[in-house]
Amino acid sequence: MDPLLSGNVDLMTVVVVLLKVLVAFAGLLVAVMGMVWFERKALADMENRFGPNRAGPFGILQTLADGMKLSFKEDLLPEKADRFVFRLAPLLAVIPAFLTFAIVPLAGNFSNGNDGVVEILGHKTFMQVADPQMGILWMLAMSSIAVYGIVLAGWSSGSKYPLLGSVRASAQMVSYEAALGLSIATVLLIGGMLSTNQIVAGQYGLRWNLWMTGIVPFFIFIIAGTAELNRPPFDLVEAEQELVGGFHTEYSSMRFAMFFLAEFMNAVTMSAIIVTLFLGGPSGPTFGITGWISDYVLPFIYFFLKVLLFLYMFAFFRGTLPRFRYDQLMDLGWKFLIPLALGWFLLLATVRVAADQGWNLPLTVVVCLAVLAAGAGLLRAAIRNSEHAEAMAAGSVAKDASEVDV
Repeated sequence: MDPLLSGNVDLMTVVVVLLKVLVAFAGLLVAVMGMVWFERKALADMENRFGPNRAGPFGILQTLADGMKLSFKEDLLPEKADRFVFRLAPLLAVIPAFLTFAIVPLAGNFSNGNDGVVEILGHKTFMQVADPQMGILWMLAMSSIAVYGIVLAGWSSGSKYPLLGSVRASAQMVSYEAALGLSIATVLLIGGMLSTNQIVAGQYGLRWNLWMTGIVPFFIFIIAGTAELNRPPFDLVEAEQELVGGFHTEYSSMRFAMFFLAEFMNAVTMSAIIVTLFLGGPSGPTFGITGWISDYVLPFIYFFLKVLLFLYMFAFFRGTLPRFRYDQLMDLGWKFLIPLALGWFLLLATVRVAADQGWNLPLTVVVCLAVLAAGAGLLRAAIRNSEHAEAMAAGSVAKDASEVDV
């Protein structure tokens, strides 16, 4: 728990909390502006273009210019829209992104058993807005709420294409939330703690959960997280070839800008969560340096560079991967990611029990892998039989239809 709130809460405590909220919110908005510019520049470089180069040095103020342009556009309200829900939906998309970012440690000295405590205005605290006891479960709760913004936006627009986009969003969220949760469960199994601050503290000295969990949950989390963000190649909720613009087709002006803001804010937040869970967050070597450099500067540099790596990864996905078909999206989630995440979690749990009980560890791992391989084979056989039955049924229907035409 944050030491700032462990004692009596006075006026200065409230001031420190408000200061952390203000800095985190302003920093996240600046990060979103930077992410939009960075992604456009990265994609331009991949496609042999210049990208933004007019507004400000290197075009870095282009995002600000776009926001100002949207603010002056007419705010449309469809005739058949549910007015209250239509106005509420953009807020439900933006707010969960910031509330998720609030639990991410941004700095702090985690070396030599330290727990990242820093001093702000004479009060000891963590370099994160909040460190709730539920920890990373807060992120799962917020990601579940965020989909309501998309679903309600499509439903309240009174149009069929936004509605189809919102239905896709709900199905996609359900399909990938399970795999996302199981990959997080492996981190909790290894670390034995929910607090994001303690998760980071437990990874100091390159004891990253990336390899402590066996790498597989890391890749599962990246794929499921990308699908949760509705980013390419999983952006079927706004597939312009099929749904015009998707769930936000009827939105304009600042309400459309809020959905745009939420998309990139979620990308920054998800990158920060990946870094926190698997790459040690802001922890790193201090080279014997003490004071404010080891408490603020070096940890934030480590955190920034790690997050930047995943932001480039999201831009790389957009520039290189084609969009999935909807059946491929569902198959990847239900037939591959969820069984793999569940099987890997059971493998790690068995290894932990074997270590506690003094079993033969190599033999236990071999037996577990054999059982998982057998389960994978049975699952594959069941999928093939199901696909064969569907193909036979489709062929029978087509044959009957041709006979009727004759």
